[in-house]
Amino acid sequence: MELTLACTVSDRTRPILDGRVTIPGVTLRPEPGEPEAIFRRALQKRDLHVTELSMGSHITTTARGDAPYIGVPVFPSRAFRHSAVYIRTDRGITGPADLAGRVVALPEYQQTAALWVRGMLRDRYGVDTRGIAWRTGGERVAITLPPGHDVRPLEGMTPEEAIASGAADAFVGPRPPPAFLDGTAPVARLWPDTRAEEERYFSATRFFPIMHCVAIRRDVAEAEPWLPAAIFRAFAEARAMALAELSLVNVLRVSLPWIAAEAARQTALMGGDPWPYGFARNRDEIAAMTRYAAEDGLAARVLEPEALFHPETLGLAP
Repeated sequence: MELTLACTVSDRTRPILDGRVTIPGVTLRPEPGEPEAIFRRALQKRDLHVTELSMGSHITTTARGDAPYIGVPVFPSRAFRHSAVYIRTDRGITGPADLAGRVVALPEYQQTAALWVRGMLRDRYGVDTRGIAWRTGGERVAITLPPGHDVRPLEGMTPEEAIASGAADAFVGPRPPPAFLDGTAPVARLWPDTRAEEERYFSATRFFPIMHCVAIRRDVAEAEPWLPAAIFRAFAEARAMALAELSLVNVLRVSLPWIAAEAARQTALMGGDPWPYGFARNRDEIAAMTRYAAEDGLAARVLEPEALFHPETLGLAP
């Protein structure tokens, strides 16, 4: 059986993409790319058999009953997102509370990074995110929000241009806006010491925010019910290889001089498993995400986390 596999190239996926990890009975046709392009193709063309998928979009489509994919509890992308919030330094914004009533630009309202930022603003900092005017660059799939959410597309500019020009007071996105990088506008991160803030967040919540999952097109999973578990095992094997490489010091596999010491530090900080796969280990975090989606108006109800994943994978662990 030949299957397309679309995902971002990382140390956690490379062993599958380069053929070191295989799935018995399956020939994978890798189609690596950047997340935004992969997600749009998966959700609009629906022509990928196995794909990396935005958790924000997966929750949104599952909640409304038209999800083309079913998840596998493999999370190839996770990231703390305090570093994804940027502000104009000429607007008197000194902390999260000052975002109330402001205009915030972002690539997509349903984007998982934005889902996490809004959830954190409410849960950790007491910010009413309904009082923020969210201005987007467009959505990968159409969304319909209930009354009370001020979400509209930007007119005649991108989110990055909105923060640079001053049309927006703040920006939320997984990539730094050019104005922050080149200094052409007064733009800075909301939290100057993002690592310290993110470590405090992890200490308080034990969440390492999930961004993406692996998903299988529903017709493929229905025709081959053994496949979701096989996909899980392959990605778990690839992840184990990646984590082992971080500690190799005879020849550094990662281009950071103190990577082994840093890997040991993060493992100690994060309880021995810095990149957890499996449903049970991540259920509380996924439940927070489905609650955030309902609070954001992206879902009409709070989904049970189990609804997002193939039932044959719920009991699996690496």
